[in-house]
Amino acid sequence: MKILLAVDGSPYTKKMLAYLAAHELFAPKNDYTAFTAQMMLPSQARAALGKELVTKYYEDEGQRVMAPVQKYLERHGVKAKCIWKTGNAGELIAKLAEAEKFDLVVMGSHGYGALVNLVVGSVATKVLASCKVPVLIVR
Repeated sequence: MKILLAVDGSPYTKKMLAYLAAHELFAPKNDYTAFTAQMMLPSQARAALGKELVTKYYEDEGQRVMAPVQKYLERHGVKAKCIWKTGNAGELIAKLAEAEKFDLVVMGSHGYGALVNLVVGSVATKVLASCKVPVLIVR
């Protein structure tokens, strides 16, 4: 099974990983990719900082999120490809899941109610609305 792990470095990512480990979804036969997305800096900030510094910032943020995820996975005998991109997380997760033909997307959710999602939005809600791949949300 080809599994996309959508991670953001939050406690909800840790809960999702613990859930997978407890339910034996971590299996050597599965193919895992961990993915995170950072919001783009405002255009004025990108222009002021310069391309090189902005690129370094995005890479540092991606590594900051991925390092503990990789350690956790390795402790459980799981090797995963790690990817990070900049942009809208919900859209990027759905596009990657379909483009790379994943069998399952797994992600943690803050578990806010429908009213909060209506006002501020939710990455999980966006993924569910736009992804054609099955999604497992761990709360």
